[in-house]
Amino acid sequence: MQGFIFDMDGVIIDSEPIHSTVKMDTFRHFDIPFEERELVNYMGRTSRALFEEVLEREKRTDIDIEAITKYKHDHYFEVLEHGDIGPVEGSVELIHALHTAGIPLGLATSSNRHVIRIVIDRFGLEDCFQSVISGGDLPASKPDPEIYLRTASNLGLDPAQCVVLEDTENGVLAAKRAGMVCIGYQNPNSGQQDLSKADRIVTSVRNLTLADIQKL
Repeated sequence: MQGFIFDMDGVIIDSEPIHSTVKMDTFRHFDIPFEERELVNYMGRTSRALFEEVLEREKRTDIDIEAITKYKHDHYFEVLEHGDIGPVEGSVELIHALHTAGIPLGLATSSNRHVIRIVIDRFGLEDCFQSVISGGDLPASKPDPEIYLRTASNLGLDPAQCVVLEDTENGVLAAKRAGMVCIGYQNPNSGQQDLSKADRIVTSVRNLTLADIQKL
């Protein structure tokens, strides 16, 4: 291994519970009945798709889809910036250990650049990544490998020299299609994800060490 690439949502920040909280706050703000246990049925779908379906189900023609979607996104940014949130256990320590060891690091995430900047600032990672790419800047999202191929290029490395840490099936597939070694992290908050294509599967980022990674 000569380079290490991190996904962000579910790997550095445990974002799914935050999204769930924000969605429920949004439903309450607009006085829309919705049971939190239903959210699992919408995992992996966009917030807009969720709100469109629920508004149609509840026959709430008085609420504009753009307004409710904007409220959710704005509230999410507010919680990220000012809420009581923390990183995935062990992720920040791993990033700093790799950075201190002189390993070039990349961040390859589907999140937009506003969210990326908030997370990097909140967790003190400003100087750690040599490459930061948002999937929003690319024509196709994971499992398309482009985000990882571009990250390897930015790091000046061959894809085969890179190790990726991912928590979703699409992320693992993207890394493997890019020709990289992939560690799959089974985050219990990321839903039912098939990580079987990963080269190694872990249940805790905290237990990942530099020595372990260098053996891959």
